[in-house]
Parts: sequence; C-alpha cells; structure tokens
Amino acid sequence: MADITVEELKERLSNGEKLNLIDVREQWEFDEFNMGGQLIPLGELQGKIDDLDELKNEEVIVHCKSGGRSAAAQAFMIQNGFTNVRNLIGGAMAYQALG
Repeated sequence: MADITVEELKERLSNGEKLNLIDVREQWEFDEFNMGGQLIPLGELQGKIDDLDELKNEEVIVHCKSGGRSAAAQAFMIQNGFTNVRNLIGGAMAYQALG
C-alpha cells in the first residue's frame, strides 16, 4: 500500500471515517497539535507493538512532524507483520499547512 497524502487524510477525517491513526511524535508535540490519533512515541513503539496485534491486517496510518520518524515506525511495523501501514507524507507540518 502506498503512503497517504495529507489531502487524502484530511478528506477521510472530514468524512468522519474511523481510522487507525498512530502519532509517533513526543508528548509535547502531540500536546501542541494532534489529529486525534493514538500517541505512541517512536521510542516506545517497540515495547507497545504487541498491544497493536489486532491491527496487523487493517490499514494503519502513522505520522510524525515531517515524515522521518513515521517512516521508521512504518518499516518497524511491517517487519513485525503489519500488512497495510501507510506513512503520512509531510507529516503534521504538511497537514497543518492545509489550513
């Protein structure tokens, strides 16, 4: 599955679609701005991966500030058996820039 654009994500959220959105930024970044996803900082993902087992065959969208940390999270999740992990291109900064 290809990565997801901020435009597609914004449209899907606006339509009220229930998404498996995981924010891999730090708590303070999440506190400043969040899109309603579940906060699991990248450094904690390895320890919490088993808690996400029910999502292994579902679409999961990961994001961070600009796309780097979420790309690492995406790779880690795929290595751990997740079949449909999409990285938000441009991250929260690009999403906020949409207005």
